Amino acid sequence: MRTFLMSCCVAFLISTATSADDLKKGDKPVLRIGIIGLDTSHAVHFTKTINSKTPLPEFSGCRIVAAYPQGSADIESSVSRIPGYTEEVQKYGVEIVDSIPALLEKVDAVLLETNDGRPHLEQVIPVLKAGKPVFVDKPVAASLVDAIAIYQAAKILDVPLFTSSSLRFTTGAQEIKAGAIGDILGCDTFSPCPIEPTHPDLFWYGIHGVEPLFTLMGPDCETVTRVHTESCDVVVGTWADGRIGTFRGRRGKDGKYMGGYGGTAFGTKGTRPIGSFSGYEPLLSEIIKFFKSGVAPMDSQETLEIYAFMEAADESRQQHGKTISLKAVMDDATIQAKELLKTKYDLE
Repeated sequence: MRTFLMSCCVAFLISTATSADDLKKGDKPVLRIGIIGLDTSHAVHFTKTINSKTPLPEFSGCRIVAAYPQGSADIESSVSRIPGYTEEVQKYGVEIVDSIPALLEKVDAVLLETNDGRPHLEQVIPVLKAGKPVFVDKPVAASLVDAIAIYQAAKILDVPLFTSSSLRFTTGAQEIKAGAIGDILGCDTFSPCPIEPTHPDLFWYGIHGVEPLFTLMGPDCETVTRVHTESCDVVVGTWADGRIGTFRGRRGKDGKYMGGYGGTAFGTKGTRPIGSFSGYEPLLSEIIKFFKSGVAPMDSQETLEIYAFMEAADESRQQHGKTISLKAVMDDATIQAKELLKTKYDLE
């Protein structure tokens, strides 16, 4: 980004932790990271990986030093995890604080890990105002309006921000994106897609299938059509150049979680499976690179289009499978996001 990013880079590379001797690793600088939200297993996995006694080379010089536990207030599957996950991260030397402002005094960068997307806008604003680079875990928000508002706020305040599903950085997806089967002609993906009433249907887990779809197809999806049943969703996207990509969201007959991630890519040089989940390290490696450079590994417009795709799929369901224009969905949400930032956060 602009001058801010250059100063961030320099600061991260030369600064050392000044408040705790045990954060120092010889004479190496330490990037102090804070977590907001301990209601997802991601927070525990990230802490174990970064704060390991023998971290991978890409995580050397980094440490998660503090966490603010509060995540979802009313999604039971999230709320019930907080006590156990809080205890778990404390084993790795993480200080538990009682507010986001208290956290921000202790860290250089932030992992916003709250599993519930609804409070993300409220949580991320003080982080951005404090000038701390932030990774917002999936879903970036619980509405397209909030997702756009988060990215607009980051742009206004000139602070680096990005969000991604870990499925974007699987080995298979990245090899295909790099040209393993030539130019991509089309792609079909699938993932779990249980319904969480507080979020648009695909935001909760469907993001894990939609993200790799866009990883390979790229932006410029124009329309979305969705077929919905109790146990399955099939969402068809048509891109501006005529290519077609599909996402299949899988559920049990009771509408609950059904595992499995993957898909197939079709290229000019052949067809290839995308592969399944490759662990959290590939995503975490990208996050650390981002914290140090201030440069996100994907374009913000593509990210917002992913959420427009999912919200358009919700609208298609509500209209009994009608084809929905992503541009119309995005334009309407952008107007609302601008007004929200102006009236609630005095940002424009």
